[in-house]
Amino acid sequence: MKKIIAVLLTAILAVSLAACGSSGRQSGSNTEDNKENEAAMDIPDAVTLLTTVWDSYTDDEKFPAIGGDFSEANNKENAPGVYDLSDADAVEVNLGFPAAQLDAVDGAASLIHMMNGNTFTCGAFHVKDASQMDSVAAAVKASIMNKQWMCGFPDKLGILTVGDYLVSVYGAEDLVDNFQNHLTAAYASAVVVCDAPIE
Repeated sequence: MKKIIAVLLTAILAVSLAACGSSGRQSGSNTEDNKENEAAMDIPDAVTLLTTVWDSYTDDEKFPAIGGDFSEANNKENAPGVYDLSDADAVEVNLGFPAAQLDAVDGAASLIHMMNGNTFTCGAFHVKDASQMDSVAAAVKASIMNKQWMCGFPDKLGILTVGDYLVSVYGAEDLVDNFQNHLTAAYASAVVVCDAPIE
């Protein structure tokens, strides 16, 4: 009888230890997922997203840049700025975001190379309905890939998503790659949707 009780107690102990181990792993996984989700949800606006990335650059990596929509209120030197969405044609011309899709977003920011937008242009857009993210990303890709370029020709296009935000960046390959590396390092939940040469 003592042997049976000892075997039962050993079995119960083994099951409880296995359950605790499993529970601990699940909890750790949820904690990591929660941190990623919190990082994406803690972005109050598109300017904050781009500023977080730009601030992670070293001084040697930075280049002369301008942010915002070139208005007095939103124009920022060497920093991202708010891009007013009221002029759909300007958004399409300057950032490559198609005017026909503009009703899908409710906030934007930009960072552009001060000497030539074809060297580096980045736009961050808050997508109102995350279920539309794939169609918005496809429209942005088509718009930029089919753009008629003047004053130079960009090498590469990158499109990434971070939570409810879509970020497009095009220009010189090294600058696009560096930006994408900084963005994915700053936001663990970032997903690269497009990383392609512009032909």
